[in-house]
Amino acid sequence: MIETVLETQGLTKYYGSALAVDHMDLKIPRGCICGFIGRNGAGKTTAIKLMLGLLRPTAGSSRLLGCDSAALTPAIRQRIGYVAEGHRLFRWMSISGLEKFQRAFFPKQWDDKLFADMIEYFGLPKKQKIKHLSNGQRAQVSLALTLAPNPELLIMDDPTLGLDAAIRRQFLEGMIELIMRQGRTILFSSHILGDVERVSDRIVVIDKGVLRADCKLERFREAIKKVILGFEDSVPAEVDIDGLLHCRRSEKELELTLVGTDDEKIAEWANSAGAEKYTIVKMNLEDQFIEFTAPANRRKLFQWEEI
Repeated sequence: MIETVLETQGLTKYYGSALAVDHMDLKIPRGCICGFIGRNGAGKTTAIKLMLGLLRPTAGSSRLLGCDSAALTPAIRQRIGYVAEGHRLFRWMSISGLEKFQRAFFPKQWDDKLFADMIEYFGLPKKQKIKHLSNGQRAQVSLALTLAPNPELLIMDDPTLGLDAAIRRQFLEGMIELIMRQGRTILFSSHILGDVERVSDRIVVIDKGVLRADCKLERFREAIKKVILGFEDSVPAEVDIDGLLHCRRSEKELELTLVGTDDEKIAEWANSAGAEKYTIVKMNLEDQFIEFTAPANRRKLFQWEEI
C-alpha cells in the first residue's frame, strides 16, 4: 500500500468574499517529486500555507505526515522542510551565523557535512552576510538550510523565481539529491514549466482555487493533445468529439485541444467530419498547461493574432 504523506480534504479558504482555495482534495504519495502549478493568483501560495498550518482554513482540513496541519507538533515540524517564496533570511546574519541558528532547532538530525558540501558546491563563503548576497545566492543558502535537517517532506513555494538558468539548474540538482535519499518527498510550485517537466514525476494543477489535475506527469503529458484538421471546403459547423476543451477555426482548418481522447477516436472523428488531413501536434508541458487552463472564451490580445 502506497503511503500518503500529504493529504487535503475539502480544503477551502475565503478572504472575505473572495474564494482562494475551493474544496481541494489532494493526496501526495511518499517518495515523489510533485510539481504544483497554476497561473498567477490561482491559489498555490494560499494552499501551501494552509497545508503547513500557517493559515486557518475556512472549511476542510489537511494532514502532513499523518498529523492535522492545524496542530502540527514540534516533532512533526522537524520532519518538514519549507522554502518560502522570496527566500526570506535574516539579512544581518552571516551564512555561518544562520547555520548555527538553524542547527539549534534540529539538534539530533542536522547534517553538518551536507550543509558544508552544499555551501562549497555553490561556492559561497560562510563569513559572507546575507545582505551582501544576490537573489540566487540567497536561494542557494535557503536550500542548504532546508536540506541540512534531512526533511522527510520538503515543500517549496516558487523556489527558482528570479534565478538565472545556471543557478536554477544547481538548485534543481539539489532537489534531485534529496529525493534520491530513500523515502523523501518534494512538493514545489513553479512558474517555470521546463523546471517542473525536468524533475517532477507527478503534477498538480490548480486553477482559480480549483484542483484541476492530480496525476503522474506522464499521464498528464499523454492526455492533453492538439489536433489540426484541414478541409477541402469549409470546416463543419458542429464539433462533437469526446474530450473537447477548445476549438479554434479558420476558413479551412480546425484546431482542437482535447483531453483524454485516444488517437483512434481522433482518426474516427476526422474521417466522419470529412477532414482531408489531420495532424496531432506535439506540445511541451508549458503549451499543454496554457491550453488546459485557458478560458473557453479567450479573446485576442493583439489585432494581428490569428484565430
